[in-house]
Amino acid sequence: MLVTKLEHACLVVEQDGERLVIDPGAYTRPVDTGGAVAVVVTHEHPDHGTAGQLTRILQQNPGIPVFGPAGVASALAGSVAVDVVTDGDTRTVGAFTLTFHGTRHQLIHSSVPVVDNTGVFVNGTLFHPGDAYIDPGVPVEVFATPVGAPWLKIGELMDHLAAVAPRRAFPIHEATLSDIGFAGHTDRIRQVVEPAGQVVVLEPGESLTV
Repeated sequence: MLVTKLEHACLVVEQDGERLVIDPGAYTRPVDTGGAVAVVVTHEHPDHGTAGQLTRILQQNPGIPVFGPAGVASALAGSVAVDVVTDGDTRTVGAFTLTFHGTRHQLIHSSVPVVDNTGVFVNGTLFHPGDAYIDPGVPVEVFATPVGAPWLKIGELMDHLAAVAPRRAFPIHEATLSDIGFAGHTDRIRQVVEPAGQVVVLEPGESLTV
């Protein structure tokens, strides 16, 4: 598989000429998604999915499914149809087998509602957790790890990475950080993942073969 990181939390995964789009949100510039066979939106916050982004992708690829938890379906009701998934569900579409893990977004603050969040494991290789410290409970080859967010404490992230122990990791969800903050947080990710594993930093538009 070829994994291309776009801005913030969005990934485009390619396998056998087909594409899977994950979390095309408001912080991601519109890109060519021709050949997409499905879209996954891990939760309803607009930095992970918007009606505008999804409508554009569906216009390029009519009839493809959009997978997401119940909160995504509610948020997009009337604009985009969502195949509702939750922890333990599996979907197969084109070249992709998707398993879904977790049910709730990480707590931001007691005053902020906790929404549905379900991470996605792609072909048993790549895991995108959305906005939560999710351990899928199986070996993770490649982990797309959030690096900066209102809910994220770097020490908790380090503990989470130590528990999941991915062979490779790359940071996502960086739009809330300055360049200096991103570098500092990435160094902490390296501290946990390396030397047993590998950390790769991808700029928007860069790809990783997995």
